[in-house]
Amino acid sequence: METTHDIKELEEIARQLRVQTLKVIHHAGSGHPGGSLSATDMITALYFSRLNHKPDEPTWKSRDRFVLSKGHCCPILYCTLARQGYFADDELWKLRQFSALLQGHPNPKIPGIETAAG
Repeated sequence: METTHDIKELEEIARQLRVQTLKVIHHAGSGHPGGSLSATDMITALYFSRLNHKPDEPTWKSRDRFVLSKGHCCPILYCTLARQGYFADDELWKLRQFSALLQGHPNPKIPGIETAAG
């Protein structure tokens, strides 16, 4: 799990996640890039600096819970979870494909996702 409290490092992580998110959405052929981009700084700060979580134990009892109620911006959350090690980066490139782990809205069957959202 990657963590930092350095603002410059967090800004660089957010920049990298924005680029990756746009690439993943473009590859999928559909999605809501604006929602993902608007949530990037918040999700980066939480997952890389504040939340108490263990990617190797996604159901760890003492974890902090993050609920993404704006479900259509899940591509940024997926990219963040992959970078933190909840699942392989390869899953990102299957976004919105039939039978893929990652769909257009979060689902609690995905490691690191607490609840479904629309």
